[in-house]
Amino acid sequence: MKMAGEVLYDKARDIFGMYVFDRRAMKERLPQHIFNELMASIEGGQKLEPNTADMVASAMKEWALAKGATHWTHWFHPRTELTAEKHMSFMSKDENGMPIESFKGKELIQSEPDASSLPSGGIRSTFEARGYSAWDPSSPAFIMKSRKGGTLCIPSVFISYDGTPLDLKTPLLRAVEAVETRAMRILKLFGNRGLKWAHVTMGAEQEFFLIDNEMAKGRPDIKYCGRTIIGAPSPKGQQMEDHYFGSIPHRVLAFMEDVERDLYRLGVVINTRHNETAPCQFEFAPMFADANLACDQNQQIMDVMRRMAHRHNFCLLLHEKPFAGLNGSGKHMNVSIMDSEGRNLLTPSTNHRKNIQFLTFLGAMILGFSRYSGLLRAAIASPGNIHRLGGNEAPPAIMSVYLGSTLTKILDAVEKGLPDDLPAQALIDLGMNKLPSLTVDNSDRNRTAPLAFTGDKMEFRAPGAPQSIAGPLTMFLAAWAWGLEQMAGIIESKGSDADIQEAALDAVRHAAAESRPLRFEGNAYSQAWRKEAKKRGLTIANSTPEALDLFVDPESKKLLTSLGIMSEREVTAYRDIRLEQYEKTVEIEMTVLQTMLWEGVLPAISRQIALEGAARCAVAGGTEMGTWDNYLAQLSGLKIAIMDASRELDELRDGLHALGGKERAAAITEKGLPLCATIRSLCDAAEKLIARDIWPYHTYTDLLTIA
Repeated sequence: MKMAGEVLYDKARDIFGMYVFDRRAMKERLPQHIFNELMASIEGGQKLEPNTADMVASAMKEWALAKGATHWTHWFHPRTELTAEKHMSFMSKDENGMPIESFKGKELIQSEPDASSLPSGGIRSTFEARGYSAWDPSSPAFIMKSRKGGTLCIPSVFISYDGTPLDLKTPLLRAVEAVETRAMRILKLFGNRGLKWAHVTMGAEQEFFLIDNEMAKGRPDIKYCGRTIIGAPSPKGQQMEDHYFGSIPHRVLAFMEDVERDLYRLGVVINTRHNETAPCQFEFAPMFADANLACDQNQQIMDVMRRMAHRHNFCLLLHEKPFAGLNGSGKHMNVSIMDSEGRNLLTPSTNHRKNIQFLTFLGAMILGFSRYSGLLRAAIASPGNIHRLGGNEAPPAIMSVYLGSTLTKILDAVEKGLPDDLPAQALIDLGMNKLPSLTVDNSDRNRTAPLAFTGDKMEFRAPGAPQSIAGPLTMFLAAWAWGLEQMAGIIESKGSDADIQEAALDAVRHAAAESRPLRFEGNAYSQAWRKEAKKRGLTIANSTPEALDLFVDPESKKLLTSLGIMSEREVTAYRDIRLEQYEKTVEIEMTVLQTMLWEGVLPAISRQIALEGAARCAVAGGTEMGTWDNYLAQLSGLKIAIMDASRELDELRDGLHALGGKERAAAITEKGLPLCATIRSLCDAAEKLIARDIWPYHTYTDLLTIA
């Protein structure tokens, strides 16, 4: 029975994937031979014939029209971290001027958006505008619904006129292929001849903040920067540790349910939802998927969240550190690899032979990370992430790997010499016939580790919440592919007659020895670890520009070029894009800060001084009024200090225009950021002294409360 005001939804399974042109939809609408050709293209990389493409396009069009779509677009990932769309109408005219709905195979396969107005790192100029988006059949087309209809979105790559990639997906697809081909090479060495493929899988946990939209409207910093650049702490933040896994507020739960419904329609399963550590902070964790699809789905998740937040009168904050002193938001990437028989190759086993295979894949991963930790550090460098890394449960910027005590002991034992018996997972016998035995995790969890093995996957905890997964995952997989190559080479060097287990253990022994400096089981927040990391020779990059330079380290360039993921020119351009984004982001923040000072903070201090000064004059003087006078002096001192700092910031900003390259980035990092931090501390001190009805901006107390 329907209650008053209650919205009844269809069952999730009834709407699941209804807006996705997936295999089920393809099989229903395509002739069998066309379907088979398309599957061969998706799974084997075979080129589609024009006639086949036309039939696929026609079926896709009819399906989309039946779902209410009016337009189509090649949906791609430029290097803005967002997605790009150029909507094209299905509607056209025939030779008689009559309306027809048209969508041809050549349009499905390739489109031509402007390639000059998106970040290219100097690869494209304004007068070099021609670029192409090309269909990626490995990720299914989907419909993004709107109030008036919908748009058929065709996942695509984006390249320039000369074939140079301008997106994040193309390098990712190459990195995925690099890992999967080498994984198959190792699997065959272990005698797995019947396997057809090995696919990299991933699930990305998405953290975010929700604040009331009406509160956010009065904050220019939230509007333009996605974070608060001034703001005194609320009396109650996260110190009581009562928000994590707490009861989800009713408004937030309604938002989550609507997001999940829309994602179900797009074939995306959200496994978990919950309160995160900070007030107004939450998390979605989707079900894992093939790596390429998982990246597309994470972009869909963020897009749906943005749309739905507006409907629920929320402001969605995906910034890495929206509120000072509170937990920041990350995007934890959980990476594994699956074979064609459904086995996770990163799952330990009680079977001795399979355990050695598992150790080979894990060893390849940590071997690659140990050699290319700088590349991983570069991959998560951003304007916002530097504020998050190293505190409030975010891992530090120094890359390290946590494996847990059991795996560490195994690797130590293998490194010293083959033990008599590798330890197997412990089992708990519950002593009840109707209940199965439970497998005990071999290790605790270490939330301070940037890279942590969590039982059957490697968790990369350092990426920031707004990042596209594609960038960090590409570098993660590049390092892993190199490690797999090294492990396969060691095994094969023993000759075809060698015992595979003995040969593999030699490879694992090598990986264990080489990765020892990177492996750390303790508290990565401690100053002791920072000193130890330096002693071990690990890469330490304290600023974003310093970290981004690690992309163009000769070893990094060599890796990416040798694997065919990027050319040297592309690597340099990738670094330059990220550096330019950093510089522009900080400059915008400095401009917004200046605006907030002169339009809000300084006038508020003046009003408070005038109010208190008038009240002071109305009261008879005397020595007993010294506290009042000190208060007025404090306000006046803060105003003068803010004005002086603001003038200094103006001079710095004016001087940036004359600088270029590293000098500009250095000035922003070494002078701009510390000066902004100083101004913030002065503003936050002023906020505590000024009446609530005079202070011009909603406070942390206002923002971090959901009615």
